[in-house]
Amino acid sequence: MKNFFILISILFAGILFTSCNSLKPAIGPEDEIYVVADSTEFQQLEPVLDSTFEKIINTPLPEKLFTIKRISVNQLGNYQHRKNIIFVAPLSSGSETSKYINTVIDTAVKNKIMTDSNTIVRKFNLWAKDQLVMVLSAPNMKDLISKISRNEDNLLSSFQKISDKRLFASLYNARFEQKKIEGKFLKNYGWIIYVQADFQVAINDSVNHFVWLRRSPGSDMERWIFVHWIDNASPAYLNADSIRAIRNRMTKKYYQTVYDSGYVVIAKDYYTTSEVNFNGRYAILTQGLWDLNIKGMGGPFVNYTFYDEKTHRIYMLDGSVYAPRYYKRNLIQQMDVTLQSFMTADQIKPDRKKDLLDAAKD
Repeated sequence: MKNFFILISILFAGILFTSCNSLKPAIGPEDEIYVVADSTEFQQLEPVLDSTFEKIINTPLPEKLFTIKRISVNQLGNYQHRKNIIFVAPLSSGSETSKYINTVIDTAVKNKIMTDSNTIVRKFNLWAKDQLVMVLSAPNMKDLISKISRNEDNLLSSFQKISDKRLFASLYNARFEQKKIEGKFLKNYGWIIYVQADFQVAINDSVNHFVWLRRSPGSDMERWIFVHWIDNASPAYLNADSIRAIRNRMTKKYYQTVYDSGYVVIAKDYYTTSEVNFNGRYAILTQGLWDLNIKGMGGPFVNYTFYDEKTHRIYMLDGSVYAPRYYKRNLIQQMDVTLQSFMTADQIKPDRKKDLLDAAKD
């Protein structure tokens, strides 16, 4: 079970009154975290920070979820508009970073840090829009290292969630949204997923409840999304073995090479499943690599499978990337974020629903 931890807003004097609407968007790559720390303290903290934030995913090349870049307090003016920032130092060490932390948080927060070992401090939209600034501190270095290690899942999740939010904002554009396609999915199947302008419907099999969206087919940077659902289903399908079997069955039928000589299967290596909250529903998140049964191609995929109580359906949402010449960490994140735009009819606001259904009539 993930460790519980407390999040407290940072009380920055004179900054809390800044309107978020007046801030410029945070800048820089999504996968960079700037760590404000003194060099000597960073040497002690680097191993636990690396293991927390620089986790490796295989795409199949090993890639880091985030890359840590250390800066000093004196350099902060050049980096304070970056997307992800962490201040880290023991509260009473006397280092420059420790002194800075002591000047920007109030007495109540300091007391909380000193007495509660699970206190984590964060502030959104501090110097830039959609920015996350986090303070990691504790009474001493030993306690600080322990705190970071103990809360690593939640710390990483905080930056992943704000990154997903920023990414969806950059991907979503009403001007280029294919509302007609979305409206037809809503009318015919009772669900929608965001369809970007450069995606096309490759397969729409209403009989077997399978929809395949493709981007840049035949190129060296393809992206695939499929939605599959099972009517009159049971939550018993929500287990790793069933999910693997269902996905392999779908890709064998629909993800085939020319002349049906090969088809996509789940690779044996780097296959993981976890329990997650998917837009308010219990779901199984599956991540791993896809491969051809005859080899020669491969790449990462992400999959959400959940049971919808109102319709008694099992939904499987799946995103894959084929980009052999490129790093794929950001591409698979785009697939993940797009999958999270999925909604069933009862989740859609009435005005939005009417807009989509009207678009489907054109």
